Amino acid sequence: MLLRTILAATAAVTVLLVPATAAHAEPAAAAATTVAADTGSTAEATTAEAAAGANPVIVVGGLIGISIAYEPIAARLRADGYRVSIYQLPNLGFGDIRESARALSSYVDQVRAATGAAKVDLVTHSEGGLVSRWYVKFLGGADKVDRYVSLGSPQQGTYVANIINFLGLGSCAGIVACQQMSIGSGFLTDLNAGDDTPGAVRWTTVRTWQDELVRPVDNAALADGATNVLVQAWCPLRIVGHLGLVLDGTTYSVVRQVLAGATIRPNCFAV
Repeated sequence: MLLRTILAATAAVTVLLVPATAAHAEPAAAAATTVAADTGSTAEATTAEAAAGANPVIVVGGLIGISIAYEPIAARLRADGYRVSIYQLPNLGFGDIRESARALSSYVDQVRAATGAAKVDLVTHSEGGLVSRWYVKFLGGADKVDRYVSLGSPQQGTYVANIINFLGLGSCAGIVACQQMSIGSGFLTDLNAGDDTPGAVRWTTVRTWQDELVRPVDNAALADGATNVLVQAWCPLRIVGHLGLVLDGTTYSVVRQVLAGATIRPNCFAV
């Protein structure tokens, strides 16, 4: 029985890591703010100055996202002067996203207590963006989070999760978080009901055309006043995959500008 469960989980993860073949959609133009193309980098100095008195930053990992996978972006943030910790999802994010959000709530309180900070900033990747949104929306996080940045989070779900069922592996091979990230899931219906951006939190999303796991790509954006950054709207030749969002220099230039409260002008040549 245990072996069968492991094999099912492995098969599901394998499918999640295979690039999707869905066609690219046009950039969403609706209620959210989508940033236009530019290649300036005037916010660099402002970022360094802002880091000194900034909120602690928690990097919230995604599905199967072990902490060490997020050390590169954490190291960049530390080099810029931020106090940074990495939150690895319980059970590597395979379980109920709502339970992961409750665990994140406790972790945020620990960081606030240890640092004396009233609020934290969240830099989230993939499933971590959904965990963090549930925390903010339903678990009191709106009073404890200042800035929220998601990198490739399936805010409206992803067809990649739905495909697993189509391939005959059952409902995401029994992986609860995968079921919840399927388009039309009960979890996403609850999460996306009403205001996408509650509270005084400053909401930013970053997405990329080459995201092989979030399909359609525009499902990584939020409405209701969020700032949504499409990497290729600024840097048409920049190639960034789902996992690459936490390693890419251009993406990081957006993250540091958001945390500094600077105008967003991604650096297309950042490494």
